[in-house]
Amino acid sequence: MRKPLIFNLLAILILGCAAETAAQNSAPPAPFGPIPDARQLAWQKMETYMFVHFGPNTFTNVEWGSGAENPEVFNPTDLDCRQWAATAKAAGMKGIIITAKHHDGFCLWPSKFSEHTVARSLWKNGQGDVLRELSDACREYGLKFGVYLSPWDRNHPTYGTADYNQVFVNMLDEVLGNYGEVFEQWFDGANGEGPNGKKQVYDWPLFNSTVNRLQAKAMIFSDVGPDCRWVGNENGVMGETNWSRLTTEGFTPGWGAPDTKTLNTGQIDGARWLPGEADVSIRPGWFYSPETDNNVKSLRQLLNIYYTSAGRNANLLLNVPPDTRGHIHSNDSVRLVEFRAALDRIFSVNLAAKAKITASETRANSPLFGATNLLDGNFDTYWAADDGQTKAEITIDLGKETAFNRLLIQEYIPLGQRVKQFSVDYWDGSQWLTIARQTTVGYKRILCLPRVKTKKIRISIEDALACPIISEIGCYLDDIQ
Repeated sequence: MRKPLIFNLLAILILGCAAETAAQNSAPPAPFGPIPDARQLAWQKMETYMFVHFGPNTFTNVEWGSGAENPEVFNPTDLDCRQWAATAKAAGMKGIIITAKHHDGFCLWPSKFSEHTVARSLWKNGQGDVLRELSDACREYGLKFGVYLSPWDRNHPTYGTADYNQVFVNMLDEVLGNYGEVFEQWFDGANGEGPNGKKQVYDWPLFNSTVNRLQAKAMIFSDVGPDCRWVGNENGVMGETNWSRLTTEGFTPGWGAPDTKTLNTGQIDGARWLPGEADVSIRPGWFYSPETDNNVKSLRQLLNIYYTSAGRNANLLLNVPPDTRGHIHSNDSVRLVEFRAALDRIFSVNLAAKAKITASETRANSPLFGATNLLDGNFDTYWAADDGQTKAEITIDLGKETAFNRLLIQEYIPLGQRVKQFSVDYWDGSQWLTIARQTTVGYKRILCLPRVKTKKIRISIEDALACPIISEIGCYLDDIQ
């Protein structure tokens, strides 16, 4: 008479375990690995913003100044930071980062801690302040304001001595304390000889803590962050594999950074959330040169850079250097407006927006995590699989033959980066044909595919670190010549 009792208890136990598993899966997935904080997520959503290299080099027509320039050489004839901001706004950019102090040590604000500043220039009889004018213009045009300060200073007499680190901190105090909110502090790791032949030993913990003290919401950029990282090149090219993770212990910016391949691809098991920022100039050099007026990157070059930066889970920092007037040259501004118009033309309409979309796996079979979330245009809704499930297929039925050559996929990164490998197939009327096999996704992945015309697309997640969570999918056609 005990067997039925044992069987009943066993059945109850099994049902109880099943109910517990179902309850767990019906809840949102738990975060996996390092995840972005609120600042990093807001920064990633900016996607593109402007770099501005401006200083004595603009007037001496060199890329790296010696620091021995007469400060009087800095004399823009018609500085107009509002024109910079209007150009950035028209180009769809979300902010501007300016070289407040490059390697030559020249300060674009009247610093009390240097003799090499705008206060010694002929511009406005030494009464001008570029940072004041630009920060005001950014606020007027609804743009975020960021600053680049090079620790290397080829002019300051204390560089290469124990005193210089405090001088640099004093400059940070001025820049970060007097011009309103700063969204990003850009640190260059360059390190050259000081006046006594010694290289400066930078106090990075002190520099970073100063930024955090003065601008708690600011992202700090360097080779190794701590908030966002360099991508290992100045061509605007992120790795096709790009993990927003990196282990930085034991490394420093500059010569102490990880190798460029690691910076370019991140690390699958990296301990910190450290997304990439890809910097590149619209011209051959970083500073304005009249000889390069006709060498502004073409529209197709800019689009390709967008695909290899913002389209590979990185932010794009595009340098647009003002000329000796203090204006962005018309060749540059016209190209930027063309760039914005092309992006709008390509990505304004998701060709899959009205498609029927299904998934082989759905978390707890709940509409809360259903495949339709992938086409709703809302980053904060997502499709997810059950815990422990690392493979799935998502099928998009377009309903009619549709031509496309760009596929956009977004992971819901507030819960971590998960996808390790995926493939894309299209239906040719009789069979599935593979057109791409890739690795990571991250915040945004845009695949540049051969142009195909099809009724159906299949995305197969072949491996993931944890249950995959995808926020958005889009199909687009880039027909820009």
